[in-house]
Amino acid sequence: MKSYTIHFIRNALTDENLEGRYIGHTDVEISREGCDQLVEMKKELIFPPVDAVFTSPLKRCTKTAEILYPDNKPIVIDGFIEYNFGDFENKTAEELEKSPLFPRWLAGEKGVAPPFGESNEAFTKRVCETFEKVAEGLMKTGTTSAAIITHGGVIMTILAAYGIPEYPMHEWLTPNGCGFTVKVNPSLWMRAKKFEVFSEFPYEREELPD
Repeated sequence: MKSYTIHFIRNALTDENLEGRYIGHTDVEISREGCDQLVEMKKELIFPPVDAVFTSPLKRCTKTAEILYPDNKPIVIDGFIEYNFGDFENKTAEELEKSPLFPRWLAGEKGVAPPFGESNEAFTKRVCETFEKVAEGLMKTGTTSAAIITHGGVIMTILAAYGIPEYPMHEWLTPNGCGFTVKVNPSLWMRAKKFEVFSEFPYEREELPD
């Protein structure tokens, strides 16, 4: 039975990333540094060709897709948009330290959400339902390789939910422009809704997986 290879790739660096700001739905651009960094990575490392590219609608993801996979027309998926930080949006941890809600939210307390934002439970439900639809679509169409270019929070949530080995979200944190390759085996997916996390991404030239 064939397996399906999916590369999860975090959007390129933004100025707001460097400033430590919580940026979710705000449609910021990738920075000049982020663009240069991505172009250099593409020269030095291996980003294998794929049959399909899926991306969040935000510019920091669509631009990343344009740089990494210029020959693929990306399929924009709204469900892969980053967490909605509500009133915490565009603020740093230092700016939020006086908020009584902030430490409870940061600790992952159930049902706690930023004012006018998403709860962790709502975010997890949204991105997991989106990923399941994409994975099942790949299997139905026989599309055996794909890239999903999205945000750090989305990647961490999906890998924590479905990944083998099983690690908590913070263990799946990835630098900008990088991510993980996973292998979806249809029998394991149908039986347990799990996939194997195969390697970090992109690849060093001497480390290209079979």
